[in-house]
Amino acid sequence: MSWLQREIQLPPFPKGCHPISRAIIEAMPELARVEVGLMHIFLKHTSASLSINENADPDVLVDLDRVLDVIAPEQFPYRHTCEGPDDMPGHVKASLLGCSLTVPIHDGRPRLGTWQGICLCEHRDRAGGRRIVVTVQGE
Repeated sequence: MSWLQREIQLPPFPKGCHPISRAIIEAMPELARVEVGLMHIFLKHTSASLSINENADPDVLVDLDRVLDVIAPEQFPYRHTCEGPDDMPGHVKASLLGCSLTVPIHDGRPRLGTWQGICLCEHRDRAGGRRIVVTVQGE
């Protein structure tokens, strides 16, 4: 058994849901040596989230973002407003989707389904880059 952990700095993304599987795989070349294991992905932010979702039709990610806007609209009487109108809805959306994922590893690759990809869901209009910690345990 071996462990590997790395913090990855993602570039700023516009509001919406964005595929990041490739960025994670490229930042973790040691994955190629893992025959079987687990990869834990943790987002170090409270107004963005992670999701495993469809990676074939980009309309799925657009629709997901639109639905989240209906569930947690900016035009709601939030008490926490000091960081702008998109901040508290971002916290709600991040709480709904979560900040971490666990993905099995097999033969050096994430063992995702045919149509699955790892996505960063950016809930702020003008967020900076986001940091994720990727931890891999395997052999």
